[in-house]
Amino acid sequence: MADYDSKTIERKWQQCWQDTRAFEPSENSELKKFYCLVMFAYPSGHAHVGHVRNYMIGDVVARTKRLQGFNVLHPFGWDAFGLPAENAAISHGTHPEIWTRDNIAHMKGQLKRLGISYSWDRELATCDQEYYRWNQWLFLKMYEQDLAYRRRSAVNWCPSCQTVLANEQVVESVCWRCGAEVKSRELAQWFLRITRYADELLKGSEGLNQWPEKVLTMQRNWIGRSEGALIKFPIVTEQNQSLPSEHIEVFTTRIDTIYGATFLLLSPEHSLVDAIADSSPNGEDLRRQVVKFRALDRTARLTGQIEKEGFNTGRRAINPFTGESIPIWIANFVLADYGTGAIMAVPAHDQRDFEFARNYDLPIKVVIQQEDHDRCEDSMLEVALTEPGKVIDSGEFSGLTSKEAISTMLRAAEKMNIGNSKVQFRLKDWGISRQRYWGTPIPIVYCDICGTQPVPYENLPIILPTIKEFTGRGDSPLAQIQEFVETTCPLCEGPARRETDTMDTFVDSSWYFYRYCDPKNNDELFDSQKVKYWAPVDFYSGGVEHAILHLIYSRFFCKVLGDLGLITHKEPFTRLLTQGMVLRNGSVMSKSKGNVVDPDEILSTYGADTLRLYEMFVAPPEKEIEWTDTGLDGSHRFLCRVWRLVEPFGSVTDIPAPKDVELSEDDRTLRRKTHITIDRVSVDLDRRVHLNTAVSALMELVNELYSFCEREQIGAFQFVQGNKGDSSRGRKGAFAVAKEGIEALVLMISPFTPHLAEELWEILGHRNGISSARWPIYDPDVAMASEIVVPVQVNGKVRARLTTTAEISEDELRVEALNEKSIKEHIKGKKIIRVVVVPKKLVNVVIR
Repeated sequence: MADYDSKTIERKWQQCWQDTRAFEPSENSELKKFYCLVMFAYPSGHAHVGHVRNYMIGDVVARTKRLQGFNVLHPFGWDAFGLPAENAAISHGTHPEIWTRDNIAHMKGQLKRLGISYSWDRELATCDQEYYRWNQWLFLKMYEQDLAYRRRSAVNWCPSCQTVLANEQVVESVCWRCGAEVKSRELAQWFLRITRYADELLKGSEGLNQWPEKVLTMQRNWIGRSEGALIKFPIVTEQNQSLPSEHIEVFTTRIDTIYGATFLLLSPEHSLVDAIADSSPNGEDLRRQVVKFRALDRTARLTGQIEKEGFNTGRRAINPFTGESIPIWIANFVLADYGTGAIMAVPAHDQRDFEFARNYDLPIKVVIQQEDHDRCEDSMLEVALTEPGKVIDSGEFSGLTSKEAISTMLRAAEKMNIGNSKVQFRLKDWGISRQRYWGTPIPIVYCDICGTQPVPYENLPIILPTIKEFTGRGDSPLAQIQEFVETTCPLCEGPARRETDTMDTFVDSSWYFYRYCDPKNNDELFDSQKVKYWAPVDFYSGGVEHAILHLIYSRFFCKVLGDLGLITHKEPFTRLLTQGMVLRNGSVMSKSKGNVVDPDEILSTYGADTLRLYEMFVAPPEKEIEWTDTGLDGSHRFLCRVWRLVEPFGSVTDIPAPKDVELSEDDRTLRRKTHITIDRVSVDLDRRVHLNTAVSALMELVNELYSFCEREQIGAFQFVQGNKGDSSRGRKGAFAVAKEGIEALVLMISPFTPHLAEELWEILGHRNGISSARWPIYDPDVAMASEIVVPVQVNGKVRARLTTTAEISEDELRVEALNEKSIKEHIKGKKIIRVVVVPKKLVNVVIR
């Protein structure tokens, strides 16, 4: 018997797949399509086993669907623009493009060595002109529809480097590179009007019934539709300290608690923060705190999973209902993305406000009393009272229920011209301007005569110029390239200046899945008919960290493309799986922690199929896994065992089909196990994506096949008897059912271990490869047991168990149950009221 040589086998089949273009589909209306996609990969250098787990999950699904007869699109590409490339360029003196292209080449080699069945003909990279040209085209279309607009917004500014910093480049309020204190600065920036689609995005989530509920909940919370009131709190005017606005607007869903509003909280990004700092004697301290707060993790701020910190601005506002002067604070847990970026803090009736007030010894005033409860004094509160109730200590509104007070107070606010009803969304328009180099140039020019002008479509793409020396210092990098900035106005043909911001890289990843359908099209975004055939994506997998921004932005682009008449479907992704992270020593793998496992090391030792099987078997796809190298040994031993089981059958000839020979009871038992396994694995892969239990079922089948072959002295055990290459000396039925089970095993294991399966399939005499094979057919009649055990109850208590044939009828089962010896004893002398028969499941004799 030949040894299992994983390295040779894997090289052979990877070359074969490449030569035959085995995974390159075309639009074929005669076949049912299946679009399988993993989230865009960022080319960070070397993929570790945490990264490739997601790619393997997608590949198992894609390979299964091909075997089931689907026309499968399984493409791959690179989310190649972005900040890490710039940071690497600054740190190592390498141009971002060189760094990116080198990383792509290495990671692509890794993925090919893993045997992942991508359509490499459709590969794309967002840093290619052929791709980002269409980013610019989409921007212009949105500009025409008033979906793209420009306004001023705050950014982080390093005065030493003279450059804008992303939040992740600000560490403890200082620049990540030079250590200078970071300032806040307002710049004119471009936004996409995603809020126009807020209601559609919210309603559309109701139909995404194949998405994880936790993702839908996160999206609904992020969109955050709330019905409430917009209330103006007048700012107290102080000598020589005027502000751009005379009042602060707050949005609240609980206007019934406004008499308990004892201070205001602004987000660090609020439009008044810089003006307050300018007018404050402690302005520099205030700015330092603001920069620190802005740099905090956005998700942690949203969920409140941070220590609640803030500081008093020294300014005050008037509670318009009480007339009282209350302080204005800035707090790290308040987001500009919700409401107006300012909240009226009611600590007695909001838990986050309560915790903040306790931290800073701010006043707490109870204004809602729970029915049938004793009055709770302000100083006695241990937690906020968040439930509605009866309004107290609220002037003329005291005694009303919360529901009554909300409507009554709102009418009063409208009458006093201090507020009005408002449907508010947490979702804010998407700021896409980035003062960085490595991204898509925004196709806008500025003319002193004609103003802001879009670049004509025929002039696209606006090519990202090459920077000879990349320092990361100075204003927007593109602004330093004179030959790029200076251009001609498309309207008057006079001198003009190009926009020097680049686009947020989330723009790249918001529509890439459509470009895969037609990646070589130089004339249009895509052929709508090709997209109509392939889209929407049937199966999409990626990390839960993309649950909000990427997935919402992709859904937004889908709505926009629908309104432009380019697509007809409503949602881009039908089914979503969010895979769990791979941990090592209890922490998520990352280069910074030094705990990554490079797949190249595993490939050289065990081979790709061992790694694939291990990562799919160790846990359900959506669960975290703790990496351990010992698991690889077990997976490799199993594959060697499969090889030893299957390989000898390539030397056995003239094996009949099970239907053509007489079968013993042992033969039928093995056939039953084979077909039960086909059903289990099919359900696990197709309906549930429970890949680990599918592998477990295959391991059980391997055990059954080994035991059977050993008993019957066939296959590897046949060599002991000197019967090599001849099935005539063994029982025909044994050979027939063994080969059926072995071929089913090879087909079902092929999505997990494709190289081994291809080699074994060829050894078994199939010359056209697994790509021409079909998933084994489950026969429920074969899977049905010949005998069944039926419990028999008397008045609900089990008194006997009948072993009988699986084909027994309901009447026959009733007769056998009543004739059973122990049942006769229990019903002797009693009156039988009725006999309840659940066919093949249960008999219950009711007596009295």
